[in-house]
Formats: sequence, structure tokens, C-alpha cells
Amino acid sequence: MASKKLNLKSREAFAELSLHDKNAYLQEVACLIMAARGEEPVELDKDALARLRRYYSRRSMADLRLNEMGGPLRRRFESLADGIRSDEVVTIIKHELPAARRSAAFSRPAPIDDAQLMFFVPSVHDAPLKDDFNLMDIAPFALSKSGGAGVIRYELKDSIITIEGGAEVGLATAYDYDIVINMISHLAEATRRFRIDEAKGLKPSIPPQVYRPAAAEILKFCRRELGGKQYEDLERALARLQATNIRITNLKGDREGRDRRATESFPLIGRYKVVSRTNQDRIDQVEIEIPGWVYEGVVRPDGKPTILTLNPDYFLLSRPIARFIYRLARKAAGDTTAFYSLKELHKRSGAKVPMRKFRQTIEEIVETAKTTPLPDYDLNLEDRGHDLVLHMRKRNKSLPGEMDLAAIA
Repeated sequence: MASKKLNLKSREAFAELSLHDKNAYLQEVACLIMAARGEEPVELDKDALARLRRYYSRRSMADLRLNEMGGPLRRRFESLADGIRSDEVVTIIKHELPAARRSAAFSRPAPIDDAQLMFFVPSVHDAPLKDDFNLMDIAPFALSKSGGAGVIRYELKDSIITIEGGAEVGLATAYDYDIVINMISHLAEATRRFRIDEAKGLKPSIPPQVYRPAAAEILKFCRRELGGKQYEDLERALARLQATNIRITNLKGDREGRDRRATESFPLIGRYKVVSRTNQDRIDQVEIEIPGWVYEGVVRPDGKPTILTLNPDYFLLSRPIARFIYRLARKAAGDTTAFYSLKELHKRSGAKVPMRKFRQTIEEIVETAKTTPLPDYDLNLEDRGHDLVLHMRKRNKSLPGEMDLAAIA
């Protein structure tokens, strides 16, 4: 939607409105945006309206010092400032609107200036391998967008994995886990630079186990807009990540059967602290303790750290189930191919929905992937008689003499 078609009020005109009129005006603009998206109008709650009022009323382009200018130059700069603010206001209002009805697409558009922003972030890495399991084999987060309460339990051939959220904040979501990926990626980049300096004969400091990013840095890395709601979501995400605990019980053991029932428990992130806030009371800089299982796996591994690189388009996947499928394909198929029965997919996803509805969801994703492909991988459903099997294959890879691998049952 072009912002000029909305003909938004200037900041000065908006400030002259009464509180009731401001709310009514913002609701009217929100309805116009929803109508353009083909949705039924929905009333914004008081919290959303309060956030929008604060954003609309704040000073914009203050560095221009418009009060010190005169003549045509001031008018041009005022026009430029209002034009830029209009685009921003539309973006913020869209973020406050209820989510659009679920469409077939499972990807969202990249944010504005995304190409430039992505240039400044390191490669995207996911969790390091740890013994006989990897968090990419399962969904280490709730598939619902709100997280919610409850426990996810995975009973695999060689381990039992239990994921439990906090009593007050619930389980981490797929979008919360982006922060874990951000943390691992920056640690991997710091470790890479450390190894280079070490090889040169320098005496570099080992990467610290405390990560202190700016909130905007995390949002840019995760390819998100920089609106007020995103900052609020980020603070809630940190609370859920710190409270979400993963417990692994090893069922395999060594050849002598030792450590067969060894159990280990760890959080997705260690303690965190909001170090500073902006004048608008937004989270500004945070401090995150990198948990030992991540730090040891990246900085002090036995040999080369086994962390997998993800396609940055992973962050644009808007459906948690699509993220789970990509992660599984990246781990299991790699540069080749892999097969999973729907029964096994259902178990490894931790989905709470019945098998019938889960099958329908996978069929929708596979069908959508024909026109909007999943990053890196082509998907296909094959009927094996006893069960449907999802075939995940790395795109643009020819596999001479490829064998029909047995589906994991």
C-alpha cells in the first residue's frame, strides 16, 4: 500500500486532536489498511492505540532543526520529514493489526533496507552437535506463535528429549529461537577471528561467554522490522528462552553399556539482563549469558565445531511448521536427500494437532512450495502405501545413481 493514498495527518495536526479523536483517527487508518488487505475491520485494543499515539506524536527528523530554517528550504524538509514519517506510521500500524488470515504462503516479505542490513551480519549458524543428538532433528520450540504452557516430549531411538517452559512465561517459540541462532552465529564469528589471530602468532583473548548485543542488532540479524512492537516482543522472547529448559536422556550409551541412562539438562540461554533502555522506554542493549552447551560446542570443540549454516531466508518463513521442516531438511538431507514418514514428522515436530490435521498442513506446505519454494530444498509427498513420505531434496543438485532411501518409520 502506498502511504500517500492514506493522506496521513501531519504530526502537528494529530497533536491538536483530543484523545478520543486521536483514537478514532488511528482506528480509521487501521481499517483502511485492513480493507486494502481484504480483511474485515477489527477494533484495536487500548494498548495498541496507546503505542500508536506515542509513535505518531514523537518528534521526527529532529536532527534537521526545522525551527532554524526558513523559506522554501524549510518547506521542502518538512515535506520530506512528513513523507518519511508517513511510511513509518503505516509500518507501525500494520504491526499493531491482528495477523492477516492465514494464506497459503509460508514466507513474509523481507523488511525495508534488508539487503543493506544483511551485509553487516555474520553467517547464520544453528546449534552445534552434542553427543548423539542435534536440536535440528526436532523442534526445540513450540509450534504455536504464542508459545503457551506445557511440555514437549520426544521419544527417539537413541534419546528422550523433554522441553519444558516456565510456569509464568511458557515455552519458547520458533521466533524466540532466532535469538539463539543470533547468539551462536556471533559466537562462531568471534571464534573464527580468534583462530585466525592465534594462527598468526598473536595472543588474542578467547571469546567471552557473555554476549552484549543491541536490540536493533538482533532484529536486523533476524530480518525483522524495527517497530515498537518488535522491541516489546524481543523482551518477552528473552524471558521465554531463559525459562525454557531442555532435558536429554541418552538411551544409547557406549559399547560397554555405560552412561546408558545419563541425563543432562540445560536452558536455551543463560541469564539475561536489559542493560539500557531508550528514551521511549524500549529495550536498547541486552546482556545474554551463552550457556555452556553452546559455548563448549563452538569455542572449545574436539576438533572443528559441527555447527550448520542456514539460509538467511529461514528468518522470512512465517509458519513455525515450515521452519521445522527446513531445519530437518538442512540436518538430514544436507547437500543430498532425505525421507521422513508423516508419522515420524508428526512425532519430531511436537505438534499437538491430530494426525489428520497435521497431514493436511504438510500437504498445504508441499503444494505451496511448488510456487513459493522452501529455501534450498524441494519437497514432495510420496505415497508408500502404509504412510505418506516427505521427500526433501537439495535444490539444483544432481545425484547420479541416487538410491531410494528407506523412509524413517
